[in-house]
Amino acid sequence: MPLIDRSRSFLALIDVQPAFLDKLALAERDPLVARIAWIIRVARALDIPMLALAEDLPSEGPPVPAILEALPPGLPIHDKRVFGLAGQPDLLTAARALNRPQAVLVGLETDVCICHSALGLKDAGFTVAVVTDATGSPGDNHAAGLARMQGEGIILTNTKGLYYEWARDLATCVALRSLNGAPPPGVTL
Repeated sequence: MPLIDRSRSFLALIDVQPAFLDKLALAERDPLVARIAWIIRVARALDIPMLALAEDLPSEGPPVPAILEALPPGLPIHDKRVFGLAGQPDLLTAARALNRPQAVLVGLETDVCICHSALGLKDAGFTVAVVTDATGSPGDNHAAGLARMQGEGIILTNTKGLYYEWARDLATCVALRSLNGAPPPGVTL
């Protein structure tokens, strides 16, 4: 599998909403949101485009405040009405409009919306990477979703791995650290 290239990838933020976070163990919620928000800030610093999605936006509401604060101002939050984003024509069109062949997925839930989105994007011709410690599902469902995706050829990485694949050199790492501060809890650079 190729390295994830910042000039060829986009970040898909999927369903980081209270209804899904509330299913996770309390101790998992804040660290997960912190990792996702930090990845968003790194993507912003590197000019990596983003696609932000929220399932049933009118009923479930937008992503949690920490995520909204990290997103670029004015970035639209797309209303996702299906589990896999590639199964909704306007979302697949939005992903293709970014003109990036690599999709990096973060968010919730690993075994449903992340997995369905990863497999659908792969079928649509994208190279797909899932950030294992920036996705979540309750209990054993997280591991089950990761195993399913890995079996289908989806790239699995973690926050640290993604950071270094996007950065690629020491000068970029130094610049990113000055912009983003310390990494989130659990991520040692």
